Amino acid sequence: MGMRPVYLDHNATTPVDPEVFDAMLPFLRTEFGNPSSAHALGRRAHEAVERARGEVAAAIGADADEIVFTSGGTEASNLAIRGVAKAERRRHKIVTSAIEHPATEACCALLAGEGMEILRVPPEKNGRLDPARFARAVDETTALVTIIHAQNEIGTIQPVAEIAAIARKQGARVHADAAQSLGKIALNVRALGVDFLSIAGHKLYAPKGVGALYLRRGAELPPLLVGAGQEAGQRPGTENVAFIVALGAACRITAAKVREERERLAALAGQLFAALKLKVPGIVLVGEGAERLPNTLNVLFPQVSGRRLLERCTNVLASTGSACHADREDPSAILTALGIPADAALGAVRLSLGRGTAREDVEAAAADLAAAWRALAANATASV
Repeated sequence: MGMRPVYLDHNATTPVDPEVFDAMLPFLRTEFGNPSSAHALGRRAHEAVERARGEVAAAIGADADEIVFTSGGTEASNLAIRGVAKAERRRHKIVTSAIEHPATEACCALLAGEGMEILRVPPEKNGRLDPARFARAVDETTALVTIIHAQNEIGTIQPVAEIAAIARKQGARVHADAAQSLGKIALNVRALGVDFLSIAGHKLYAPKGVGALYLRRGAELPPLLVGAGQEAGQRPGTENVAFIVALGAACRITAAKVREERERLAALAGQLFAALKLKVPGIVLVGEGAERLPNTLNVLFPQVSGRRLLERCTNVLASTGSACHADREDPSAILTALGIPADAALGAVRLSLGRGTAREDVEAAAADLAAAWRALAANATASV
Protein backbone atom coordinates (compact mmCIF):
# COMPACT_ATOMS: atom_id res chain seq x y z
CA MET A 1 0.00 0.00 0.00
CA GLY A 2 1.20 3.53 -0.81
CA MET A 3 1.53 6.37 1.63
CA ARG A 4 -1.53 8.44 2.43
CA PRO A 5 -1.71 11.76 0.56
CA VAL A 6 -0.14 14.74 2.31
CA TYR A 7 -2.60 17.61 1.99
CA LEU A 8 -0.69 20.90 1.87
CA ASP A 9 -3.36 23.08 0.28
CA HIS A 10 -5.12 24.51 3.34
CA ASN A 11 -5.04 28.03 1.87
CA ALA A 12 -7.28 26.73 -0.91
CA THR A 13 -9.75 25.07 1.45
CA THR A 14 -9.86 23.15 4.72
CA PRO A 15 -11.70 20.00 5.76
CA VAL A 16 -14.74 20.50 7.96
CA ASP A 17 -13.75 20.11 11.60
CA PRO A 18 -15.59 17.14 13.21
CA GLU A 19 -16.85 19.38 16.02
CA VAL A 20 -18.13 21.87 13.45
CA PHE A 21 -19.90 19.07 11.59
CA ASP A 22 -21.57 17.86 14.78
CA ALA A 23 -22.75 21.39 15.58
CA MET A 24 -24.40 21.91 12.19
CA LEU A 25 -25.92 18.45 11.73
CA PRO A 26 -29.12 18.96 13.79
CA PHE A 27 -30.01 21.94 11.61
CA LEU A 28 -29.91 19.71 8.53
CA ARG A 29 -32.21 17.18 10.19
CA THR A 30 -34.69 17.94 12.96
CA GLU A 31 -34.01 21.66 13.59
CA PHE A 32 -35.02 22.76 10.12
CA GLY A 33 -37.11 25.80 11.06
CA ASN A 34 -37.08 29.15 9.29
CA PRO A 35 -35.54 31.74 11.65
CA SER A 36 -38.30 34.19 10.68
CA SER A 37 -41.07 31.84 11.84
CA ALA A 38 -42.74 32.64 15.17
CA HIS A 39 -43.25 29.04 16.32
CA ALA A 40 -40.85 27.05 18.51
CA LEU A 41 -38.94 25.50 15.60
CA GLY A 42 -38.37 28.91 14.06
CA ARG A 43 -37.39 30.47 17.37
CA ARG A 44 -34.75 27.80 17.95
CA ALA A 45 -33.33 28.43 14.47
CA HIS A 46 -33.25 32.17 15.17
CA GLU A 47 -31.49 31.60 18.49
CA ALA A 48 -28.90 29.39 16.78
CA VAL A 49 -28.17 32.08 14.18
CA GLU A 50 -27.77 34.75 16.85
CA ARG A 51 -25.53 32.51 18.94
CA ALA A 52 -23.33 31.95 15.90
CA ARG A 53 -23.28 35.70 15.23
CA GLY A 54 -21.87 36.20 18.70
CA GLU A 55 -19.24 33.50 18.18
CA VAL A 56 -18.04 35.08 14.93
CA ALA A 57 -17.96 38.51 16.55
CA ALA A 58 -15.97 37.25 19.54
CA ALA A 59 -13.32 35.74 17.26
CA ILE A 60 -12.53 39.14 15.71
CA GLY A 61 -13.16 41.50 18.63
CA ALA A 62 -16.45 42.85 17.26
CA ASP A 63 -19.99 43.13 18.60
CA ALA A 64 -22.64 40.67 17.44
CA ASP A 65 -24.74 43.33 15.68
CA GLU A 66 -21.75 44.17 13.47
CA ILE A 67 -21.77 40.75 11.77
CA VAL A 68 -23.65 40.09 8.52
CA PHE A 69 -23.74 36.50 7.28
CA THR A 70 -22.99 35.89 3.59
CA SER A 71 -22.34 33.01 1.20
CA GLY A 72 -18.58 33.44 1.58
CA GLY A 73 -15.66 35.83 1.43
CA THR A 74 -16.30 36.89 -2.15
CA GLU A 75 -19.82 38.06 -1.40
CA ALA A 76 -18.62 39.83 1.74
CA SER A 77 -15.99 41.74 -0.24
CA ASN A 78 -18.51 42.64 -2.93
CA LEU A 79 -20.94 43.98 -0.32
CA ALA A 80 -18.23 46.21 1.16
CA ILE A 81 -16.39 47.43 -1.95
CA ARG A 82 -19.32 47.88 -4.27
CA GLY A 83 -21.49 49.13 -1.41
CA VAL A 84 -19.10 51.97 -0.62
CA ALA A 85 -18.88 52.88 -4.30
CA LYS A 86 -22.68 52.94 -4.53
CA ALA A 87 -22.98 55.09 -1.41
CA GLU A 88 -20.33 57.64 -2.33
CA ARG A 89 -21.35 60.55 -4.52
CA ARG A 90 -18.53 63.01 -3.78
CA ARG A 91 -15.47 60.74 -3.69
CA HIS A 92 -14.44 58.86 -6.81
CA LYS A 93 -11.24 56.93 -5.99
CA ILE A 94 -10.52 53.49 -4.54
CA VAL A 95 -6.99 52.72 -3.38
CA THR A 96 -5.99 49.08 -3.28
CA SER A 97 -2.86 47.00 -3.93
CA ALA A 98 -1.42 45.07 -6.85
CA ILE A 99 -1.51 41.79 -4.86
CA GLU A 100 -5.19 41.44 -4.03
CA HIS A 101 -7.36 38.33 -4.23
CA PRO A 102 -9.56 38.19 -7.36
CA ALA A 103 -12.62 38.91 -5.20
CA THR A 104 -11.24 42.39 -4.59
CA GLU A 105 -9.50 42.89 -7.93
CA ALA A 106 -12.63 41.95 -9.92
CA CYS A 107 -14.74 44.39 -7.89
CA CYS A 108 -12.23 47.16 -8.60
CA ALA A 109 -12.13 46.32 -12.30
CA LEU A 110 -15.93 46.41 -12.45
CA LEU A 111 -16.06 49.78 -10.70
CA ALA A 112 -13.35 51.15 -12.99
CA GLY A 113 -15.69 50.41 -15.89
CA GLU A 114 -18.36 52.43 -14.10
CA GLY A 115 -16.15 55.47 -13.73
CA MET A 116 -14.37 54.97 -10.40
CA GLU A 117 -10.65 55.75 -10.33
CA ILE A 118 -8.70 52.70 -9.12
CA LEU A 119 -5.16 53.19 -7.83
CA ARG A 120 -3.18 50.00 -7.22
CA VAL A 121 -0.19 50.38 -4.91
CA PRO A 122 2.69 48.01 -5.79
CA PRO A 123 4.23 45.77 -3.13
CA GLU A 124 7.83 45.76 -2.01
CA LYS A 125 10.02 42.93 -3.25
CA ASN A 126 9.42 40.93 -0.04
CA GLY A 127 5.66 40.94 -0.66
CA ARG A 128 4.82 43.53 1.97
CA LEU A 129 2.98 46.77 1.30
CA ASP A 130 4.65 50.00 2.39
CA PRO A 131 2.30 52.38 4.27
CA ALA A 132 4.31 55.33 2.95
CA ARG A 133 3.12 54.52 -0.57
CA PHE A 134 -0.48 54.63 0.68
CA ALA A 135 0.14 57.98 2.36
CA ARG A 136 1.01 59.34 -1.08
CA ALA A 137 -1.92 57.63 -2.79
CA VAL A 138 -4.81 58.39 -0.43
CA ASP A 139 -6.34 61.87 -0.54
CA GLU A 140 -9.64 63.68 -0.05
CA THR A 141 -11.04 62.08 -3.22
CA THR A 142 -10.58 58.54 -1.84
CA ALA A 143 -13.79 56.73 -0.95
CA LEU A 144 -12.28 53.42 0.11
CA VAL A 145 -8.99 51.73 0.81
CA THR A 146 -9.27 47.96 0.38
CA ILE A 147 -6.37 45.69 1.38
CA ILE A 148 -5.80 41.98 1.73
CA HIS A 149 -4.80 41.22 5.33
CA ALA A 150 -2.70 38.16 4.51
CA GLN A 151 -1.80 37.46 0.89
CA ASN A 152 -3.26 34.10 -0.11
CA GLU A 153 -0.40 32.92 -2.37
CA ILE A 154 2.67 34.07 -0.47
CA GLY A 155 1.30 34.51 3.05
CA THR A 156 2.70 37.99 3.74
CA ILE A 157 0.79 39.84 6.46
CA GLN A 158 0.06 43.42 5.55
CA PRO A 159 0.26 46.51 7.82
CA VAL A 160 -3.49 47.09 7.72
CA ALA A 161 -3.62 49.11 10.96
CA GLU A 162 -1.02 51.60 9.67
CA ILE A 163 -2.74 51.91 6.31
CA ALA A 164 -6.16 52.30 7.97
CA ALA A 165 -4.85 55.17 10.11
CA ILE A 166 -3.67 56.92 6.94
CA ALA A 167 -7.06 56.40 5.28
CA ARG A 168 -9.02 57.70 8.28
CA LYS A 169 -7.08 60.99 8.27
CA GLN A 170 -8.44 61.59 4.78
CA GLY A 171 -11.97 60.50 5.66
CA ALA A 172 -11.80 57.31 3.57
CA ARG A 173 -13.33 54.05 4.68
CA VAL A 174 -11.28 50.85 4.99
CA HIS A 175 -12.00 47.25 4.01
CA ALA A 176 -9.73 44.29 4.78
CA ASP A 177 -9.97 40.82 3.26
CA ALA A 178 -9.25 38.46 6.16
CA ALA A 179 -10.22 35.22 4.41
CA GLN A 180 -6.71 33.79 4.84
CA SER A 181 -5.73 35.33 8.17
CA LEU A 182 -8.66 34.44 10.44
CA GLY A 183 -7.86 31.14 12.09
CA LYS A 184 -4.12 31.37 11.46
CA ILE A 185 -3.26 34.48 13.46
CA ALA A 186 -5.01 36.50 16.16
CA LEU A 187 -7.23 39.20 14.67
CA ASN A 188 -9.03 42.19 16.21
CA VAL A 189 -11.02 44.61 14.09
CA ARG A 190 -10.68 47.43 16.63
CA ALA A 191 -6.91 47.15 16.59
CA LEU A 192 -6.90 47.03 12.78
CA GLY A 193 -9.09 50.12 12.59
CA VAL A 194 -11.17 48.85 9.67
CA ASP A 195 -14.77 49.61 8.77
CA PHE A 196 -15.36 46.31 6.96
CA LEU A 197 -13.73 42.88 7.06
CA SER A 198 -14.42 39.78 4.95
CA ILE A 199 -14.49 36.23 6.34
CA ALA A 200 -14.63 32.92 4.42
CA GLY A 201 -15.82 29.87 6.36
CA HIS A 202 -14.12 27.20 4.29
CA LYS A 203 -10.68 28.65 5.09
CA LEU A 204 -11.15 27.92 8.81
CA TYR A 205 -12.68 24.42 8.89
CA ALA A 206 -16.32 25.34 8.20
CA PRO A 207 -18.11 24.25 5.01
CA LYS A 208 -17.87 26.01 1.67
CA GLY A 209 -20.71 28.41 1.01
CA VAL A 210 -20.77 30.49 4.19
CA GLY A 211 -18.95 33.62 5.28
CA ALA A 212 -19.46 36.93 6.99
CA LEU A 213 -18.89 40.63 6.67
CA TYR A 214 -17.90 42.70 9.68
CA LEU A 215 -19.63 46.03 9.24
CA ARG A 216 -18.57 48.57 11.86
CA ARG A 217 -21.50 50.08 13.69
CA GLY A 218 -22.30 53.36 11.98
CA ALA A 219 -20.61 52.45 8.70
CA GLU A 220 -23.84 51.84 6.82
CA LEU A 221 -23.87 50.39 3.33
CA PRO A 222 -26.63 50.25 0.73
CA PRO A 223 -27.54 46.58 0.14
CA LEU A 224 -26.75 44.97 -3.19
CA LEU A 225 -29.78 42.68 -2.84
CA VAL A 226 -33.33 43.47 -1.73
CA GLY A 227 -35.90 41.17 -0.21
CA ALA A 228 -37.54 40.42 3.11
CA GLY A 229 -34.97 42.28 5.22
CA GLN A 230 -32.95 39.52 6.91
CA GLU A 231 -29.49 40.44 8.25
CA ALA A 232 -30.71 43.95 9.05
CA GLY A 233 -31.49 44.40 5.35
CA GLN A 234 -27.82 44.11 4.36
CA ARG A 235 -28.17 40.60 2.97
CA PRO A 236 -31.82 39.58 2.62
CA GLY A 237 -32.89 35.98 2.06
CA THR A 238 -33.72 33.09 4.38
CA GLU A 239 -30.64 32.32 6.43
CA ASN A 240 -28.57 29.19 5.78
CA VAL A 241 -28.94 28.14 9.41
CA ALA A 242 -26.84 24.96 9.40
CA PHE A 243 -23.87 26.60 7.71
CA ILE A 244 -24.14 29.73 9.86
CA VAL A 245 -24.04 27.50 12.95
CA ALA A 246 -20.99 25.80 11.45
CA LEU A 247 -19.23 29.13 10.93
CA GLY A 248 -19.95 30.12 14.51
CA ALA A 249 -18.54 26.85 15.83
CA ALA A 250 -15.47 27.18 13.60
CA CYS A 251 -14.81 30.69 14.92
CA ARG A 252 -15.23 29.55 18.52
CA ILE A 253 -12.78 26.68 18.02
CA THR A 254 -10.35 28.92 16.16
CA ALA A 255 -10.35 31.53 18.91
CA ALA A 256 -9.44 28.87 21.47
CA LYS A 257 -6.67 27.29 19.37
CA VAL A 258 -5.11 30.11 17.38
CA ARG A 259 -2.08 30.88 19.56
CA GLU A 260 -1.05 27.27 20.09
CA GLU A 261 -1.72 26.34 16.47
CA ARG A 262 0.25 29.31 15.16
CA GLU A 263 3.36 28.16 17.02
CA ARG A 264 2.93 24.53 15.94
CA LEU A 265 2.44 25.36 12.27
CA ALA A 266 5.31 27.84 12.20
CA ALA A 267 7.63 25.15 13.56
CA LEU A 268 6.43 22.58 11.01
CA ALA A 269 6.69 25.03 8.11
CA GLY A 270 10.21 25.90 9.20
CA GLN A 271 11.14 22.21 9.27
CA LEU A 272 9.66 21.70 5.82
CA PHE A 273 11.61 24.56 4.25
CA ALA A 274 14.83 23.52 6.03
CA ALA A 275 14.45 20.01 4.59
CA LEU A 276 13.79 21.37 1.10
CA LYS A 277 16.85 23.65 1.27
CA LEU A 278 19.01 20.61 2.02
CA LYS A 279 17.55 18.59 -0.85
CA VAL A 280 16.97 21.29 -3.51
CA PRO A 281 19.96 23.61 -4.07
CA GLY A 282 18.86 27.08 -5.13
CA ILE A 283 15.29 26.86 -3.82
CA VAL A 284 13.89 30.29 -2.86
CA LEU A 285 11.28 31.19 -0.25
CA VAL A 286 9.12 34.07 -1.48
CA GLY A 287 8.70 36.75 1.16
CA GLU A 288 11.52 35.45 3.34
CA GLY A 289 12.20 37.91 6.14
CA ALA A 290 8.73 39.50 5.97
CA GLU A 291 6.00 38.71 8.49
CA ARG A 292 4.04 35.83 7.00
CA LEU A 293 1.28 33.41 7.90
CA PRO A 294 2.75 30.62 10.02
CA ASN A 295 1.43 27.87 7.74
CA THR A 296 2.38 29.20 4.31
CA LEU A 297 5.46 28.57 2.17
CA ASN A 298 5.60 29.81 -1.41
CA VAL A 299 8.80 28.31 -2.80
CA LEU A 300 10.46 28.63 -6.20
CA PHE A 301 11.95 25.38 -7.46
CA PRO A 302 14.81 26.19 -9.86
CA GLN A 303 14.80 25.07 -13.52
CA VAL A 304 11.37 23.38 -13.41
CA SER A 305 7.67 24.12 -13.70
CA GLY A 306 5.86 24.01 -10.37
CA ARG A 307 2.81 22.54 -12.09
CA ARG A 308 4.80 19.69 -13.61
CA LEU A 309 6.59 19.10 -10.34
CA LEU A 310 3.29 18.60 -8.49
CA GLU A 311 2.02 16.34 -11.27
CA ARG A 312 5.10 14.16 -10.75
CA CYS A 313 4.71 13.97 -6.96
CA THR A 314 3.22 10.72 -5.72
CA ASN A 315 1.52 11.90 -2.53
CA VAL A 316 1.73 15.71 -2.11
CA LEU A 317 -1.43 17.71 -2.75
CA ALA A 318 -0.57 21.41 -3.14
CA SER A 319 -1.03 24.36 -5.51
CA THR A 320 0.88 26.66 -7.81
CA GLY A 321 0.05 30.27 -8.53
CA SER A 322 0.37 29.86 -12.27
CA ALA A 323 -2.50 29.95 -14.73
CA CYS A 324 -2.49 26.88 -16.97
CA HIS A 325 -3.84 26.91 -20.50
CA ALA A 326 -3.99 24.25 -23.19
CA ASP A 327 -0.76 25.33 -24.84
CA ARG A 328 1.04 27.46 -22.29
CA GLU A 329 1.58 28.23 -18.64
CA ASP A 330 1.52 31.79 -17.30
CA PRO A 331 3.30 32.83 -14.10
CA SER A 332 1.41 34.12 -11.08
CA ALA A 333 0.58 37.82 -11.37
CA ILE A 334 1.26 38.12 -7.64
CA LEU A 335 4.84 36.88 -8.05
CA THR A 336 5.57 39.01 -11.09
CA ALA A 337 4.23 42.03 -9.18
CA LEU A 338 7.06 41.38 -6.71
CA GLY A 339 9.56 41.67 -9.56
CA ILE A 340 10.21 37.93 -9.81
CA PRO A 341 11.14 37.02 -13.40
CA ALA A 342 8.52 35.00 -15.25
CA ASP A 343 10.73 31.92 -15.73
CA ALA A 344 11.53 31.78 -12.01
CA ALA A 345 7.88 32.39 -11.06
CA LEU A 346 6.82 29.35 -13.08
CA GLY A 347 8.69 27.20 -10.54
CA ALA A 348 6.42 28.33 -7.71
CA VAL A 349 4.67 25.87 -5.41
CA ARG A 350 2.49 26.99 -2.50
CA LEU A 351 2.63 24.66 0.48
CA SER A 352 0.02 25.52 3.11
CA LEU A 353 -0.17 23.43 6.28
CA GLY A 354 -3.15 22.91 8.58
CA ARG A 355 -4.50 21.28 11.73
CA GLY A 356 -4.07 17.80 10.35
CA THR A 357 -0.44 18.29 9.32
CA ALA A 358 2.03 16.27 11.42
CA ARG A 359 5.80 16.04 11.52
CA GLU A 360 5.79 12.83 9.50
CA ASP A 361 3.74 14.60 6.79
CA VAL A 362 6.40 17.29 6.53
CA GLU A 363 9.16 14.71 6.19
CA ALA A 364 7.25 12.74 3.56
CA ALA A 365 6.37 15.88 1.60
CA ALA A 366 9.96 17.11 1.54
CA ALA A 367 11.17 13.77 0.23
CA ASP A 368 8.45 13.57 -2.43
CA LEU A 369 8.92 17.14 -3.65
CA ALA A 370 12.71 16.79 -3.77
CA ALA A 371 12.52 13.50 -5.70
CA ALA A 372 10.16 15.05 -8.25
CA TRP A 373 12.43 18.08 -8.62
CA ARG A 374 15.55 15.92 -9.15
CA ALA A 375 13.85 13.94 -11.87
CA LEU A 376 12.58 17.02 -13.70
CA ALA A 377 15.86 18.92 -13.32
CA ALA A 378 17.80 15.93 -14.65
CA ASN A 379 15.52 15.75 -17.69
CA ALA A 380 15.94 19.50 -18.27
CA THR A 381 19.73 19.19 -18.08
CA ALA A 382 19.78 16.19 -20.40
CA SER A 383 17.70 17.99 -23.03
CA VAL A 384 20.04 21.00 -23.20
